[in-house]
Amino acid sequence: MSKACYLGVDQGTTRTTALVLDEQWNLCASAYREHTQHYPAPGWVEHDPEEIWQKTLETIAAALAAAGRSASDVRALGLANQGETCLVWEKQTGRPIYNAIVWQDRRTAGAADRLRAEHEEAIREKTGLTADAYFSGLKIQWILDHVPEARRRAERGELAAGTLDTYLLWKMSGGQLRVTDPSTASRTLLFNIHTGRWDEDLLSWLNIPPSVLAEIVETAGRLGFAAEGVLGARVPIGASLVDQPAALFGQACFARGAVKTTYGTGCFMLMNTGPAPVRSPNGLLTTVAWRLKGETTYALDGGVYIAGAAIQWLRDGLGILGSAAETETLARSVPDSGGVCFVPAFVGLAAPYWDQYARGMIIGITGGTGRAQIARAALEAIAFQVRENLDVMRQDSGLPIEIMRADGGAAANHFLMQFQADLLGVPVDVPVIHETTALGAAYLAALGVGDFDRPEQLGANWKLRRRYLPAISEDRRAALLARWKAAVERCRGWAQP
Repeated sequence: MSKACYLGVDQGTTRTTALVLDEQWNLCASAYREHTQHYPAPGWVEHDPEEIWQKTLETIAAALAAAGRSASDVRALGLANQGETCLVWEKQTGRPIYNAIVWQDRRTAGAADRLRAEHEEAIREKTGLTADAYFSGLKIQWILDHVPEARRRAERGELAAGTLDTYLLWKMSGGQLRVTDPSTASRTLLFNIHTGRWDEDLLSWLNIPPSVLAEIVETAGRLGFAAEGVLGARVPIGASLVDQPAALFGQACFARGAVKTTYGTGCFMLMNTGPAPVRSPNGLLTTVAWRLKGETTYALDGGVYIAGAAIQWLRDGLGILGSAAETETLARSVPDSGGVCFVPAFVGLAAPYWDQYARGMIIGITGGTGRAQIARAALEAIAFQVRENLDVMRQDSGLPIEIMRADGGAAANHFLMQFQADLLGVPVDVPVIHETTALGAAYLAALGVGDFDRPEQLGANWKLRRRYLPAISEDRRAALLARWKAAVERCRGWAQP
């Protein structure tokens, strides 16, 4: 029996996950390792890049060992990255000059305000994004401006800057690869989604030397090799892309209008809009999903900053949960949230509001409110945010949304998925393999090394675990949404610029 396999790696916000899949795309084994979240100041979020690198190596080794495989059995490795998190490191030594600044970080909100005031329309046109602290270009600018000698060293060509895909591929290849793909580049505020290149105006406005940035390559292809001394064999690297398009691919959303939502630390809805970018006038982002054989596929992106992170906060911050899984039992133990609304705007609100100064709020508390009502309200908040983005996505794309595919850790929560279907008014489908980000990276890696010719050949591997059907009236749905929107308005603009 062949031991050949594909390896999908998802380097996410709180952990790194690896899947080992055989040649028939059966899951052989998986592994994950969590890494530390650093909060050096209010609104600041950082990761230690060297810890992430070590956790990535540990995760890959653990997954291969659990599958009874070695690195020499891997036909291709695909890497998904957490997107807007970025860092700057020394080309000579590989040493980061500062921690990675995470996508959730708000320290550049003021710089984003100034950039928006001066160039918002041009930024929208060129990048499909809005000027917001979310995106990595502003974080790179901050590091160059605040780490002593960093800007001078960058201008002398001593430093490299990039998102975690670039850093991890550079480390894997023993310093031979310094690349990124269009999907990740499109999350930087530095990439022109029409030309497919770094944009001179954008680089100038953020004062970032082009020499620090990576080469932009195809999402899938024979990108290079992990060095033998790193993984234990010379493993072909077949794909690299940002996490949400990887999940879109893993969910086999290859047709125009297909929609998936990933429920993780944040919550991200993507719609495949095909070969032409669709501009959203109502708060969604236009982004690159992938570029294959010179052909670009675009997506509409409705991102929610805080989803699973709110559950984690109830567990670790407030200590009212023993585990994330406990939320389902608690939510089902009460008929409703008792009038409680939980708006988890811990770091502001993303799509469709883009309010950098909103902050989290729990409202509607009475003497009868207990942890069950708060836990239920936290789960409901995830679903409400997704519903708001689906409404805008349907409106701005002009495409019907008749079903949504769901993945990520919280897709295993039956209460949440049923409540989500109830709110959306359309079925929600959860696949057998819910770690679709790593799965999509593995699919693309197989495509990249030539084991498949086109994405549609992989679509037959998608398998349904469970379909959730809407089960409430339209009147009830409207009343729930009205209460949610009233709560959101009360938390907006709370923090001072």
